[in-house]
Amino acid sequence: MTDIKRTLPKYTEVVIVGGGLGGLAMGIQLQKHGINDYIIVEKDVEVGGSWRDNSYPGCACDVQSHLYSFSFTNKSDWTKRYAPWDEIQDYILATVSEYNVRPNIRFGLEVNSSVFDEKTATWTVGTADGQTVKCKYFILATGPLHHPQIPNIPGLDTFKGKVMHSARWDHGYDLKGKKVASIGTGGSAIQYVPEIAPDVERLDVYQRSAAWVIPRDERKYSKASKWVFEKFPSLRRLYRARLYMTNEMRVWPIFHPSIAVVAEFFAKQFIRAQVKDPVVRKKLTPDYMLGCKRILISNKWYPAFNRDNVDLITDGIKEIREHSIVDSNGVEREVDTIILGTGFIVDPRGYMNKFNLKGLPGHDILEDWKDGAEAYLGNTVTGYPNMFQLVGPNAGLGHNSILFMIESQVHYILQCMKEVQKRDVGYLNVKKEAQVEFNEEMQSRIKGSVWTSGCKSWYQQADGKNFALWPSSTMEFYRRNRNVIARHYEWVKVEAKPQATVQLGSKERVVAKAKSKTAAAKEVSA
Repeated sequence: MTDIKRTLPKYTEVVIVGGGLGGLAMGIQLQKHGINDYIIVEKDVEVGGSWRDNSYPGCACDVQSHLYSFSFTNKSDWTKRYAPWDEIQDYILATVSEYNVRPNIRFGLEVNSSVFDEKTATWTVGTADGQTVKCKYFILATGPLHHPQIPNIPGLDTFKGKVMHSARWDHGYDLKGKKVASIGTGGSAIQYVPEIAPDVERLDVYQRSAAWVIPRDERKYSKASKWVFEKFPSLRRLYRARLYMTNEMRVWPIFHPSIAVVAEFFAKQFIRAQVKDPVVRKKLTPDYMLGCKRILISNKWYPAFNRDNVDLITDGIKEIREHSIVDSNGVEREVDTIILGTGFIVDPRGYMNKFNLKGLPGHDILEDWKDGAEAYLGNTVTGYPNMFQLVGPNAGLGHNSILFMIESQVHYILQCMKEVQKRDVGYLNVKKEAQVEFNEEMQSRIKGSVWTSGCKSWYQQADGKNFALWPSSTMEFYRRNRNVIARHYEWVKVEAKPQATVQLGSKERVVAKAKSKTAAAKEVSA
């Protein structure tokens, strides 16, 4: 890796926070529309986001490879139906090279503030090391899966052995022959537990609630398949479309619990066939409706509990001591290593609690979101002009590829920028009534779904409100993000113009000083 830039310019048209798939998609599409005056600010020293951070044994995507990829970048040689993390990361790096995005990335900088000036219609974005950059458009592409959730267990900080979160895996630490405790049974744990079980002396898996796990189609792609996908891109696109439609059909059980009950029957048969011990089998069978929490896929999770050196513990943890864990019944188990498969802080009010984000006068994001994170179409928030989000509130998914959602949002953001340019205004601001109406619709549509059937999940905030997921088909999300409904926004002119302007669909034009409307118009037409 070369040419790492850590210094911010004084001004750029667009600041994107986050160098994961969302931020990269945004940057690439800006370039495609003639905007090269942008930067991506990444807190780490490499791109990739979740696929850079999560490198634990067995880590792989639970969306099919040919669908979990950008629609605008062909990759014909995926090795498996569900790609491992390193292959996805290699794809991300190749995409960055293909579109020459790296010169626009500033690495090793953590954004901790962004304040809007309504007089000049500019954001001042600040980083933890004291740098600032002004911009016209501010885009949050941080995603919800980048701040590890560390459980508040008494004594965890006194443990003398090794502690690591699944998203911060220490590959230099040898687990062979160790007594290991894995806390959590979510999407990460179901992947790494079966991989490390053969190597450790004993593996205690602490489960708070069981997860629904269904079979995984682990087939590899043959050389012939790769050749066909390479030589006939239209067939690859057709195959991708079929995968999309297959996944999209999974939305129906979410909104029709009676269908979920049927699927639940087959999921229970899968558990019965995979787990020998009836007591363990019962512990691994969820007591909530299929789909209420994230559905996981694995062929290895259940068989791992047939091993003599793997124990499933459901009594809860009372405390952690220097060399052991004590459960709620007072049983103490010696342990050398603790692995936290406890997921991430997904509520923006949690991972943004030290972020100084201020929009129009009287708008502070932590105050505006004190009762829960809300946005309009998951994209814009009233009171925060020219600010956009990727995978914002109620823009997440439980049944299909999140990249489909991201690309839909990127398109919408570009339409907003075009509209600001067309109307010759300083900024747009989504109207409060439009945002309220949208969020009332979201919560109304979530009622009666499997998500509200009684379980607690990371989809919800403490009071039970589902702030994370889109309550409909992805095709509807795509349709609603195709065009900007102008009446849902305020379009505001400002007297002082930004330091620079860039025209969508044309080459970059930097204007050092504010010009009159007539002069600016002449330059655009030149």
